[in-house]
Amino acid sequence: MEIRILGAHNVESVNTRLTSVLVDGVLAIDAGALTSSLTFPEQEKLSSILLTHCHYDHVRDIAAIALNCTYVRKTIKVYAQASTLEALLNHILNGVIYPNFTEKPSEKPPLKFFPMELYKAMDVDGYEVIALPEKHAVPAVGYQVTDKDGKSFFYSGDTGPGLSSCWEHISPQLLIIDLTMANGMEEHAIPAGHLTPQLLGEELAQFKNVKGYLPPVVVIHIASLFEKQIREETTQLAKELGTKITIGHEGMKLKV
Repeated sequence: MEIRILGAHNVESVNTRLTSVLVDGVLAIDAGALTSSLTFPEQEKLSSILLTHCHYDHVRDIAAIALNCTYVRKTIKVYAQASTLEALLNHILNGVIYPNFTEKPSEKPPLKFFPMELYKAMDVDGYEVIALPEKHAVPAVGYQVTDKDGKSFFYSGDTGPGLSSCWEHISPQLLIIDLTMANGMEEHAIPAGHLTPQLLGEELAQFKNVKGYLPPVVVIHIASLFEKQIREETTQLAKELGTKITIGHEGMKLKV
């Protein structure tokens, strides 16, 4: 299973893109950087999108890729909690900002929505996907994705402390986790539903206690203003835990 990080930040610039990853060229998780990172032929290969929550930096390119799909008469499946899908229809695909691409064009709508149930394994293009609830400013989930060979990873999306409630339900070989703010910013990170290196360390320690092992970790959704400090603090955290923690970046490719 090959994972390509399209966007690893929570802000966009010429050097940074919004959160999104691509699995084997066909399955995306979050949609912050789908059209800005993929060529038209790559977009045509995309079959499904998993959304963790409704915040703009995770759903932005849903409308853009839907518009592109209208020209090649292609339908992409979108999976998320019902509340996330409802927010898309009410605030973006509402006939004002963009058309409701689940209904128009009527002969072949470019989007088809599928509500996800928590804790229930679901087949998505041959991958087993389990959605698990997380603590964020709006309803949000993380996903464990497992391929037909049993290789799996867990993608947290945006999350604050409290991932231990997820650990008993998964056994991934890779963790891709939100790390937005630097240490010393807990008073901002926790209410917003994000992690710092120190908070991440606590979550990883709990993972090891529950599962008896600790897989490699890649962190994304980084706030660029604090990236240098986050790198330094994450390097120290990896030494303390005796595990590999990598700062994600745009274009990074991972093998599971």
